[in-house]
Amino acid sequence: MKKKSKNISFLLLVACGLLSLVLLSPFSLYAGKEDKIAEVVEMTSKAIVNIKTEEWSKDIDEKKKPNVFRKLIVGDEEEDDDDEMFENIGSGVVLDPKGIIVTNEHLVSKAINIRVKFINGKEYEAHVLGSDPEFDIALLKVNDKVDLPFLKITKSKNVRVGQKVIVIGNPYGLSSSVSVGVVSALGRNLRIDNKIYANLIQTDAAINPGNSGGALLDADGNPLGIVTAIYGEGKGIGFAIPIDDVLVMLEDFLQSTVKRPIIGFFIERRRDEKGPYLYINKVLNGSPAEKYGIRIGDRITELNRKKIREGMKIQSVFRTLRQQESIQLKVAKGAKSVIMNIDVKDLADYVPAPMDEGLCSVKISDIKGYPKLKFKLKEKDGVVVTKVISGSPGPRCGLRIGDVVFKINNNVISNKKDFDAFMAEGLKRNYILYQVKRRDEIFFLPVKLDTLL
Repeated sequence: MKKKSKNISFLLLVACGLLSLVLLSPFSLYAGKEDKIAEVVEMTSKAIVNIKTEEWSKDIDEKKKPNVFRKLIVGDEEEDDDDEMFENIGSGVVLDPKGIIVTNEHLVSKAINIRVKFINGKEYEAHVLGSDPEFDIALLKVNDKVDLPFLKITKSKNVRVGQKVIVIGNPYGLSSSVSVGVVSALGRNLRIDNKIYANLIQTDAAINPGNSGGALLDADGNPLGIVTAIYGEGKGIGFAIPIDDVLVMLEDFLQSTVKRPIIGFFIERRRDEKGPYLYINKVLNGSPAEKYGIRIGDRITELNRKKIREGMKIQSVFRTLRQQESIQLKVAKGAKSVIMNIDVKDLADYVPAPMDEGLCSVKISDIKGYPKLKFKLKEKDGVVVTKVISGSPGPRCGLRIGDVVFKINNNVISNKKDFDAFMAEGLKRNYILYQVKRRDEIFFLPVKLDTLL
């Protein structure tokens, strides 16, 4: 009897030892982490939405261009009629219970209708609150007055290469899909469709078309970034915009007092054998730029004693103007270079005038008298486009003769005076969103001002 009792005790000790080994094994610790990831996904996915946008036409030539990088939207590839509507699908992250959502600018830049859908199946219409093409970030606002689940974002802690990350989005329209990986690299600069995206986070977490605008989270569920692009010729290479850059834009657009001084020239990025520079391709009449001697064809090679670099965020530099007394430009004029110290006070009160012809290269008129008769308009409010100057920014921004513009940045326009006022406000925020009526169609027309400084 005693021998049997000893055997049972021995077996119990062995069983306890094995149980301890299981509990302390790396596999069990890993399983615990995986359980935590499941909890994070359950907690955060309620605030990550599916975004559907509709556009009137698609640029077939752009879609056929070979590009090593692809923007993460899913388009309807079967429709080849340029005048037909097609759909894009992406993702977004709710940042505020009142319905403010962050997504990618490239997803909504041409949208005329935007709908957001939550994991619980509820769907809402939304409009563009603001966007920044240089950061590839856009803010949307849900039209309904509802309290929505949201993710609280703060300045990111030290993001480290190798740390575990979670991606949640809607690849190929498959709602709330989850993938897990690590941070592969930091500070990546990419060129996509002749635009530079700087300081991106690289990850090997599975990212596919439709993830654009989704969340990159750490293992505790804190947002680290917003997904923006994948490497077209490789697997396991994706990129996200750091959450700190999102916060900068969020502060700019939600603080009504934030104004960006306007110097008054258009630029485009170019490079030669000496490296990158900013090429001046238009100077507004009567602008501070003109008064300081900046001319078409000039090249800006330095900003505030910093050389222009490939991944340099130009808008970030000009955002800080309001905090400075002056800005220093090194400008190449032919073979000579000059240093220009521009006093910020000279920029504070400048507004382009006339706004329509001077800035947009279109002619705007009130809806009355001859324009009303000519275009057979029944509208009482708004303004009508009576002329578009060929080869100017007007055609590139999409306005046509006979278009009625009745909203700018969701502000109702009654006349040309309102048009000028709301355009001026939009310029200082680097973004204009027209709402246009063309014949019997009403749609949104976003104008990117990322090259206007």
